[in-house]
Amino acid sequence: MGKPFQRKDRDDQDWYISYYEPGGRRIRRRIGPSKKVAEAALKKVEVAIAEGRYLEVKSKDKILFENFADEYLRTHCLNKKSYYSYHLVHVKILKAAFKGKCLDEIKVLDIDQFKNNRLKEVTPATVNRSLACLKSIFNRAIVWGRFEGFNPVTRVKMCKERAIRLRYLEKEEIIRLVANCSEELRPIVITAVNTGMRLGEILNLKWHDIDFKRDVICLLETKGDEKREVPMNEIVKDALIKVRKNPKSPYVFCHKNGEQVKDIRKTFWTALGKSDIKDFRFHDLRHCAASHLVMAGIDLNTVREILGHKTIEMTLRYAHLSPNHKKRAVDVLGQSIGLQTVSRSPEVVPIWSPEQKLENESSVNKYANI
Repeated sequence: MGKPFQRKDRDDQDWYISYYEPGGRRIRRRIGPSKKVAEAALKKVEVAIAEGRYLEVKSKDKILFENFADEYLRTHCLNKKSYYSYHLVHVKILKAAFKGKCLDEIKVLDIDQFKNNRLKEVTPATVNRSLACLKSIFNRAIVWGRFEGFNPVTRVKMCKERAIRLRYLEKEEIIRLVANCSEELRPIVITAVNTGMRLGEILNLKWHDIDFKRDVICLLETKGDEKREVPMNEIVKDALIKVRKNPKSPYVFCHKNGEQVKDIRKTFWTALGKSDIKDFRFHDLRHCAASHLVMAGIDLNTVREILGHKTIEMTLRYAHLSPNHKKRAVDVLGQSIGLQTVSRSPEVVPIWSPEQKLENESSVNKYANI
């Protein structure tokens, strides 16, 4: 059957395989950038044809996208609460877009068309989240041996997003907001602004997640699906100690009947209104934590670890400084240099040799006569 090859008529580095089906039809398939993967794919086809299993193997490769997407949710996402709800929305959109297509029938062109159609309805950021979900689905299909070849989403250019929304509160605003929170909301807000934790991470807290001896909060369910320990300062520790434990529930924040608190929008909006704070979301408290950490002189890598970011680039989006802080910084710079002590420019008296002085005077006279 030959060996894997690269197409000279195309400007790519992908490897292809070519073979004849039992009926004599020639098949040419693009596998991807790995020669080893292409060799393995060709070997699999050769063995299947030799053993008379080619048609059986081919029929197994025909997996409907919507069926595999459901399997992806059940197997890969179900045990991760925040991860599941996040992907569920995008899976529904993707299933509607690629309904009736098998995994091996979804090409780069199909995904580009999906992207362009979605851009007419939603923001570029939302489109990118759907593409990221689709990429994850194909990655799982490859790992589970349900799809051969390269992930087609890797060939699709992501949409250019606007700069992340950076909104945070000054110290006076934070104090005002906490003062206007209800008794139930106050420890939630205090925890958010002092740790940078996400709302979902806070509401999912159980009492066994809090180690008051070591002053740390252990997060098992995070956005990145990685365990993280967040240090508590005395303010957070005191606020959590004052929260009454409900014998009916393991959750730190729960209603009187023991049910976990899942929505605080109404009470949070009420607190914002009383504090005269506009254009602000709960997630912006995470911005507050990062910004004030940086303004206090904490290095970015430490801030990254506290927030649970995988890369320092993600932390840089939050590590902006307020205008007031910048003004104080340049004031310190001016005091350090000390130019305020100079009342006038010092008189500079050049020191010339007699020959240089004579040459200079002749040059001045020369140009004066022009």
